[in-house]
Amino acid sequence: MSLSTKPYLLRALYEWCTDSGHTPYIAVWVNAHTRVPAQYVENGEIVLNIGSNAAKNLHIDNEWVSFSARFAGVAQDIWIPVGHVRGIFARETGEGMGFEVEPYGENETDGIQADSAPVSQAAARSDGEAGQKPKKKILKLGK
Repeated sequence: MSLSTKPYLLRALYEWCTDSGHTPYIAVWVNAHTRVPAQYVENGEIVLNIGSNAAKNLHIDNEWVSFSARFAGVAQDIWIPVGHVRGIFARETGEGMGFEVEPYGENETDGIQADSAPVSQAAARSDGEAGQKPKKKILKLGK
């Protein structure tokens, strides 16, 4: 089994975003192995602000992305298998990188692991900009 480059690229692009003064976001494929607030999952995906003002104790290791964030004022621990990260990008420019999903575990359609407290969409935005969705931009690598 070879070592995945994905966690290394995630860490590098996170650092690039913050060094550039941008806000890093990740798009995540959600299943039972992903611990996120279920009320914000749309079509099996959630987009999360992982900037230092929103994500406390962010840790990206070779298997998991983990941090604490507030949703409607309630702190929640977020756990995401690295293989479930679909992309990382800068909110301000949309620049970043997309990835193939590498499902964690065997039963990939089991549902969502999350706290079930109802929270409004506006309250969930950790950057305080209700109604605005981050824009994604696909980058082509090469020459």
